[in-house]
Amino acid sequence: MHSALWISKTGMAAQDAKMTAISNNLANINTVGFKRDRVVFEDLFYSVDKQAGTETTELNEHPTGIQLGNGVRVVGTEKVFTQGSIQNTNQQFDLAILGDGFFQIENSDGELLYTRNGQFQTNSDGQLVNTQGYPLIPEIVIPPEATLVSITADGVATATIPGQVNPEALGQITIVKFMNPAGLAAQGGNLFAETEGSGEAVELVAGTEGSGQLKQGALEGSNVQVVEEMVDMIATQRAYEMSAKMVSAADQMLQYIAQQS
Repeated sequence: MHSALWISKTGMAAQDAKMTAISNNLANINTVGFKRDRVVFEDLFYSVDKQAGTETTELNEHPTGIQLGNGVRVVGTEKVFTQGSIQNTNQQFDLAILGDGFFQIENSDGELLYTRNGQFQTNSDGQLVNTQGYPLIPEIVIPPEATLVSITADGVATATIPGQVNPEALGQITIVKFMNPAGLAAQGGNLFAETEGSGEAVELVAGTEGSGQLKQGALEGSNVQVVEEMVDMIATQRAYEMSAKMVSAADQMLQYIAQQS
């Protein structure tokens, strides 16, 4: 295969992957706690036809040499964990994290997962659960007679019970941090799983050791910027078109060579 055809093919494949990520970002513009995806590229190996510094004569040498690239490839996709916009909901079980960290959730298999989506509600047992019904960890159980639940910025949950002078303590909502959150594995449903790349989960009191504080009655929106994604989409489309034109140009060159043979 002509090298220009192969290189152009790698360019089209890379831009197609980037367009997929952009499409997913825009599709989740209104998803609570969603974090945008970013595609990471790197150039492929180089064909070295002549090393820099090789001698041309006894007294002279090539200053640069000849190195020709062989295209591009996708080496990774990563989540960008910048803060999303905070939207007030006035719902007492809605929580937003202001800063770094994740809520800890336990799925039906007993596996711990992590999320920025603080859209909680109670199940039939009074447990705080997410929209899939997975309980928040550590567990917070709301008494059926509670008339008001308060959650402080550092995660202390209390309930107002009729007939009791002092609020009843319900527990401590903690925040989990990772050394490399971009290394978390997306599981769908706004949930992430720990990996070797992310490092181990570190459970903290909200607002300590660099973790974010909690805001009750609010949710964190998506961090997708529509204008930025649209501009990126146009640039990606143009890059794809240029690679496609290179395929056509390389094909015409091969046809010309074949006709002259």
